[in-house]
Amino acid sequence: MSFRLAAYGVCVEDGRVLLARYVPPSGEGTWWTLPGGKVEHAEDPYDAVIRELGEETGLTGVVESLLGVDSRVIPAHEAVRGVVHQNVGVFYAVRVIGGVIRPEANGETAESVWTPIEEIAALHRSVVVDVGVGLATERPASGHLPTVPVGGLIRH
Repeated sequence: MSFRLAAYGVCVEDGRVLLARYVPPSGEGTWWTLPGGKVEHAEDPYDAVIRELGEETGLTGVVESLLGVDSRVIPAHEAVRGVVHQNVGVFYAVRVIGGVIRPEANGETAESVWTPIEEIAALHRSVVVDVGVGLATERPASGHLPTVPVGGLIRH
């Protein structure tokens, strides 16, 4: 089994959420996700989310609150590496305070855009988008949502 701890920024402004278009190294297909990614060894997730926001979008931000945590186990037949994988995502409400939006330099984020929340359902996207937007809009006291199913336009 493989394991990944990731931090994601949910940047909501005027009914829009900041999404990043991910292009995998294989170049096969693209999908939308939230700015964020792997927490490096000895890095605090709180710091990781701001670092990832800057790397992927060119924007700077500040963490306003912890929204919640999502843990999901991806079966081997659906996982990228073909082995059972657990992803634990820490989701933060992040307010953008500066920078200029741009693609990730030498990275896998091709573009970032402010997307109206009501348009998200029609996008090919990562499940983290639905989890993050759900946490930001519902604000469950537990910091946890029921499992968001994958399939159709939603992928791991």
